[in-house]
Amino acid sequence: MARSKINRSAPGQRILSMILLVGMIALFMWGLKYGAKLLYRNFYPQEYSELVEKYSAENGLDEALVYAVICCESSFDPDAESSVGARGLMQITEDAFDWAMFKKKETRELTFDMLYDPELNIEYGTYLLGLFREEFTHDENLLCAYHAGRSQTKKWLADENCASDGIVKHIPFDDTAAYVAKVIKTRDIYKNIYYGGK
Repeated sequence: MARSKINRSAPGQRILSMILLVGMIALFMWGLKYGAKLLYRNFYPQEYSELVEKYSAENGLDEALVYAVICCESSFDPDAESSVGARGLMQITEDAFDWAMFKKKETRELTFDMLYDPELNIEYGTYLLGLFREEFTHDENLLCAYHAGRSQTKKWLADENCASDGIVKHIPFDDTAAYVAKVIKTRDIYKNIYYGGK
């Protein structure tokens, strides 16, 4: 009768297999975490970063919010124009531009057509957001003002069916409600992938 060989290396092979398995799981988890972050960065880029940093700081704004507005408004297309004639990266209307120039006491000879220029657009878009920040404090409110206008936002804040704790929580205009929700969600994504969630 032939003797069966005893495989003395089996425990060593099992340990090696376990180490390889743990290593592959760790690599997979790392890929999920950082691969997703890289993928998100393709969909949520930080284009025009020098301009966003400069004008966000000048106007007391969170950079993540400014990136979110640009991303939602124009997908970073400086030549974007809406059906109502809003222009550029931050989709500024002519009335809003005229009002902002008046508030800023602008001395340069600027025209509405110049809003296709990324720097001027970000300068004025952040200026408007900064004015709304001073007046309305909370991101939800300033986004309402940016989308639906100051007077409409004031009406909502004065209506207890729309606002509580100084924040517009029920927005009667569906398009403005969808806009505010989208920008807030996008702002939070920017915070998570670029600013450690802060």
